[in-house]
Amino acid sequence: MFGTYLVRELTNRRKQTAIIATGMALAIALVIIVNAVAAGVSAAQTSVLASVYGVGTDITVTQTPTAPTQGSNGTRAGGGPGFDFGAADGRTADGSTTLSQTHLGVVRGTETFDASSLDTIVGVENVAAATGTLALDNITFNGTIPTQRQSGGTTDTTPPPGGLDGAGGSSFNVDTFTVLGLDVAGAAVGPLTAVTLTDGRTFTAADAGSDVVVVDSAYATSASLAVGGTLSISGTDFEIIGLVASGSGAATASNTYIPLDVAQSLAGLDGKLSSIYVQAASSNNISQVQADIKNALPDATVDTQADLASSVSGSLSTASGLLSSLGTWLSVLVLAAAFLIAILFTISGVTRRTREFGTLKAIGWSNRRIVGQVAGESLVQGTIGGILGVAGGLIGILLINLFAPTLTASATVQRVAGFGGGPRAGGGGAPGETAAAATTTDITLHAPVTGTIILVAVALAILGGILAGAIGGWRASRLRPAEALRSVA
Repeated sequence: MFGTYLVRELTNRRKQTAIIATGMALAIALVIIVNAVAAGVSAAQTSVLASVYGVGTDITVTQTPTAPTQGSNGTRAGGGPGFDFGAADGRTADGSTTLSQTHLGVVRGTETFDASSLDTIVGVENVAAATGTLALDNITFNGTIPTQRQSGGTTDTTPPPGGLDGAGGSSFNVDTFTVLGLDVAGAAVGPLTAVTLTDGRTFTAADAGSDVVVVDSAYATSASLAVGGTLSISGTDFEIIGLVASGSGAATASNTYIPLDVAQSLAGLDGKLSSIYVQAASSNNISQVQADIKNALPDATVDTQADLASSVSGSLSTASGLLSSLGTWLSVLVLAAAFLIAILFTISGVTRRTREFGTLKAIGWSNRRIVGQVAGESLVQGTIGGILGVAGGLIGILLINLFAPTLTASATVQRVAGFGGGPRAGGGGAPGETAAAATTTDITLHAPVTGTIILVAVALAILGGILAGAIGGWRASRLRPAEALRSVA
């Protein structure tokens, strides 16, 4: 009886059913599309952050930089490396002197701290893994200057016949690349977890203390390096054992990677770190771990990826902002409008069926049965709308993925000791450059389809139907049989 009556009423009221189902379908489709695109943008943003900061890293601990002073390793008061040459330095030939010097030191703007902080962090509750790194710049100065010659009590600096390139008869060149020392036996957390091995091999525990290096493939191409070759770091030849690349197509966190103990020794920074990468036991523990680390290390800077997400700019940032504000509120408003339409049309339908419901009550139908009948009709209308909405949402997602819009993302971290550990120097640059890690990446937006959002969308459609049916049924249950008799012409 219930099913027969329900089908008959829905069939006789096709227009009302179509309007309610269509409104619900549009709302559900929009909810699915907005959530899918939001998930795609979030994944794209995570990809950009991962290429800069490191996959598997929930928190990064650094030391707040202090004003630079005259320090070791040739550091000037201004914070940059210094190159001092004595009178006997260099090689003189053909009337000119060739000078060369390499400086390996902490990136300008980066502060080192004692490695014992790593043990403190490992002891924090809900820390699943932690590893330390040391971010360095290898800066090589090469220059040729005219040989000073004494002539009649004066110094003659006139270039020899043929002259030299450069201002004043001199030629200088500065080559810079980043070096990241990391624990080769450490946990699966940190910069190398964000890269893909493209040639050779990566580090093993046996590489500790060895002069071996893993090189970013883009830097290897620009510097004509290959697996099996050598790379000079601070005057020491390192064997190239592998090449790595970022999965997002951006540069990796550093141009080169070497064992942490070797990096500390070469730079004269034994027992020092510039960054500690931390992985929480669960995403729910990140805030707690961050707070506990701040309490344990009050002088440290403790950042999460969420803290640094604001560094992402470009069209990716614009899309993220639109989805977090306009998209979300638009979905809520459209869904609320669909619910309201369903409720109003259900109440309107109940009003037009006054004679029918009054007659049914007169022949013995209980209020509960009438409410159930109206609710059942609304539930079916909402379910139809949900099914149509899911289909519409899937079509919309298919079109988005088919045309695949490209988003541009730029990420800049002014404090190099943060996620990623070092600037993305492409092999060149002047000594004393600002400590900033920056990358610009073009990412093709992919809107994923998840079963969860589909189930949520269908549940919302059913909820809308139940809500409309409950209100409409309550309205119908208040009708009196006498009203039906008075409405009979």
